[in-house]
Amino acid sequence: MYSKNTHDFNIIVHEMSKDVLKDFNSDRFRVVIFGSARVQPDNQIYQDIRKLAKKIGQAGHDIVTGGGPGIMEAANLGHREGTPQANNPARSIGLNIRLPMEQQENHNLDIMQIHDRFSTRLDEFMALSNIVIIAPAGGIGTLLEFFYTWQLLQVHHIRKMPIVLIGDMWKGLIEWIRKEPLIYRYLDPEDMNFIIHVDNCEEAFAIIEKTHQKFMENKKISCQIVKKL
Repeated sequence: MYSKNTHDFNIIVHEMSKDVLKDFNSDRFRVVIFGSARVQPDNQIYQDIRKLAKKIGQAGHDIVTGGGPGIMEAANLGHREGTPQANNPARSIGLNIRLPMEQQENHNLDIMQIHDRFSTRLDEFMALSNIVIIAPAGGIGTLLEFFYTWQLLQVHHIRKMPIVLIGDMWKGLIEWIRKEPLIYRYLDPEDMNFIIHVDNCEEAFAIIEKTHQKFMENKKISCQIVKKL
């Protein structure tokens, strides 16, 4: 029997098509968390994401990260802490990638898939996600994940879902988008509806729960855009 404490269920997926994980309990509600690999455990942001992920696990939702250190580790660790019971169906999924500066997977995963390219990894994230959470710490990789998700939403290549940006770090970016590209009509006002900015992880969790409610109401649509509570 599967036990979160012993991790007997741990599945390693190597060199497999991106449909493998998509078809794994495809009716599950999954929360993707993006954020910096450089955040250390003694950082408050690490602990905040850990607490958020614990709530996600306690709610019975799957979580998906890049499977590495930093924010990814915080999310997978918190989720594991929130799902100690063998009868909790929630799974912690890591989509790792081979890098020149080898990125080691964290040890809080139920399922891990390894990618050679960012492009296939990003598409796997999109195939699995029902809501995307952007932690209040991130660099180039996090920005890539944010903008890739947003563009695919804009052109209707993925199902509708919210992108939730947490914290002060993203305020300046959102302000710039509104003052520059939006003003010059390089994007439409409707494109901004996909983005929800919240102040903290508690507000982010409220959006997750509201999105899950929509998901349960109509799984074929999967997710609807929700406004900040």
